Amino acid sequence: MSNRAVLEVIALDAQDAVAAQTGGADRLELVTDMAADGLTPSTAGFTAIRRAVDIPLRVMLRLADGFAAGDIDALVARAAELREAGADEFVLGFLTADGEPDLVAVERLVAVLDGAQWTFHRAIDRAADRDGLRKRLADLPGLDTYLTAGAAGGVDDGLPVLEAEAARTGEPGYEPQILVGGGLRLDHLPRLRAAGLTAFHIGGAARPDGWSGPVSADAVRAWREAIDA
Repeated sequence: MSNRAVLEVIALDAQDAVAAQTGGADRLELVTDMAADGLTPSTAGFTAIRRAVDIPLRVMLRLADGFAAGDIDALVARAAELREAGADEFVLGFLTADGEPDLVAVERLVAVLDGAQWTFHRAIDRAADRDGLRKRLADLPGLDTYLTAGAAGGVDDGLPVLEAEAARTGEPGYEPQILVGGGLRLDHLPRLRAAGLTAFHIGGAARPDGWSGPVSADAVRAWREAIDA
């Protein structure tokens, strides 16, 4: 990947993936069932998308809505199957009932990922202690990104947190890249870019007709141009 700012787009299928790549996406997050906020796609779905595009793919590891790990044995089995099928980047993140990182679940998945790069997703925005979560996960292999809006309510609420965390880049626990997503709008970009943030994640913003419609290459291109401006 080049040194330009990263644009990651959610893709549900190969059609989405091709449109996102055409519009200038650098990477895709692969999910299914957005009614449940994005679950693990089938291995066949991953394979079809992998054949359709040549940009990096990060595959969601989550079997049910929310931030609890649920059936971790089943999820580990799915992760192993996807890894065998060629998936080499992932998205995951689980909390305990009291908002602490679920290290048992995360470490079991990281073990089966066997060195693959991965994003800790927006569970960080629901954590009881964001700083503590980062420090507890700091030594896990493969963790290179946090997907975050800065707050559970979205980027509007989280802008000050995102700016503060960007200023701590390189400190223990703050080495992973901040990938901004969750209610992200084009008008947020100037402030985020001024703070030094260099990675952005969109889902519904790439779909003019909503989640019932496909990704639009033109919509992705508008984001690409705005990020690069």
